[in-house]
Amino acid sequence: MSLRFYDTRTQQLRDFEPLEPGKAGLYYCGATTQGMPHVGHVRSAVAFDLVRRWLTHRGLEVTVVRNVTDIDDKILEKSRLSYEDPASLGPDYHADEPWFALSYRFEQAFHAAYAALGVLAPTYEPRATGHITEMHELIQRLIDAGHAYPALDDSGDVYFDVRSYDAYGDLTNQHVDDMMDAADADPRGKRDMRDFALWKGQKASEPETASWPSPWGRGRPGWHLECSAMAHKYLGAAFDIHGGGLDLRFPHHENELAQSTAAGDAFATFWMHNGLVTYEGEKMSKSIGNTISPEEMLAVAPARVVRYFLGQAHYRSQLDYSPSSLAEAGAAVERIDRFRERAWALVLPEDGDFGFVGGTVPEAFGAAMDDDLNVPAALAVLHETVRSGNAAVDAGDAEAAAQAVTAVEAMLEVLGLGELPAGGAEADAATQTALDVLIQARLEARSAARAAKDWGASDAIRDELAAAGIEVADGAQGASWSLKRD
Repeated sequence: MSLRFYDTRTQQLRDFEPLEPGKAGLYYCGATTQGMPHVGHVRSAVAFDLVRRWLTHRGLEVTVVRNVTDIDDKILEKSRLSYEDPASLGPDYHADEPWFALSYRFEQAFHAAYAALGVLAPTYEPRATGHITEMHELIQRLIDAGHAYPALDDSGDVYFDVRSYDAYGDLTNQHVDDMMDAADADPRGKRDMRDFALWKGQKASEPETASWPSPWGRGRPGWHLECSAMAHKYLGAAFDIHGGGLDLRFPHHENELAQSTAAGDAFATFWMHNGLVTYEGEKMSKSIGNTISPEEMLAVAPARVVRYFLGQAHYRSQLDYSPSSLAEAGAAVERIDRFRERAWALVLPEDGDFGFVGGTVPEAFGAAMDDDLNVPAALAVLHETVRSGNAAVDAGDAEAAAQAVTAVEAMLEVLGLGELPAGGAEADAATQTALDVLIQARLEARSAARAAKDWGASDAIRDELAAAGIEVADGAQGASWSLKRD
């Protein structure tokens, strides 16, 4: 079977043929740094890390671009509230925090979560604020092509004219008349309420630092424009795969596709979208208290177990979390690691000389991964190999055990689960460091709440950490944390 992926745009499984032989370009949506990462963010990162790892395993040189949206309406609004009404924001936020400081602090939390879960660093991780020039160039190309226009009032906005482009709606198979109005800018200056903002003129209520000069007046980029400009810079006018969560298909990815292709770029050959995460069958929501955060999961289970859970379902399917999920994933990882320990004890001579070539993934595993990254089927091959390998160990068959364990190691490497069970000190230290970054962000929020005499918020953070198995101790030098021990 040839390598194939499901393309959201054509709604078909298609053979994957890279635009440039031997290479692949992958762009997937990263953090919008308005708050702490949630489980949906890390599920998406793990999904596209698996895409990247499998393409690499198949011999391709993969360039990965994961953006950081470090300025948008929500970031500015959270910063504004930090000055005017900090109590309304909740425990993750600091009082009187400039938008760029808030954005950078949450960016670091995203990096810590990615690192803890073994998500490989992207080739490039551009920030929106570092690519204003490229965005201006793209806007001008669209104006020149008749697909964008400055606002009809004096707002300084620039809009994409959706009715000027017949292909608008191709990604989600919609007609423009059936779409909702674009609610991303003041509608007074629009020709059509569905037109979306490419450039947003500076508002008197926003800080001067959140705007840049442009041919249309001071302002800042629209959310959709950012990704098109950065993908073009780092991957070119045409590239292989654009990925992201299913919730981004519309309007974000639809608008990206429209503005890029209207400007003359081929843009992405494949569109891949990962499914969402639910809590016992229901949508996760802070308002009803059924969310689970990366730091909470990492506090109660090793990083490899959390990654196993996040990656075990097919990337396009819904992933459901329940209180037993990590225990079940942990039991699966334990079975794998117990076999590895037993097999290596049998097949490794005392002098440590392997004496054989490293393993390759079984043919059935490769076929499953080639078939739109079918991880559930690939995991079935992994666990069957563990079962047969254990039988070989029980029989004292070192040759068969060696074949099984090296195949297991190769599969685990592809899945990002490859640390040796007895040699994981370095990985454990990295996980501990990442977990400390995530928890320290919570402790800083608790400290800010205490300073503001918001005892309810302070107690809520302590209770949240306690529920995740984290003990908080207050001392003269501030708060410290430790994992509860039975």
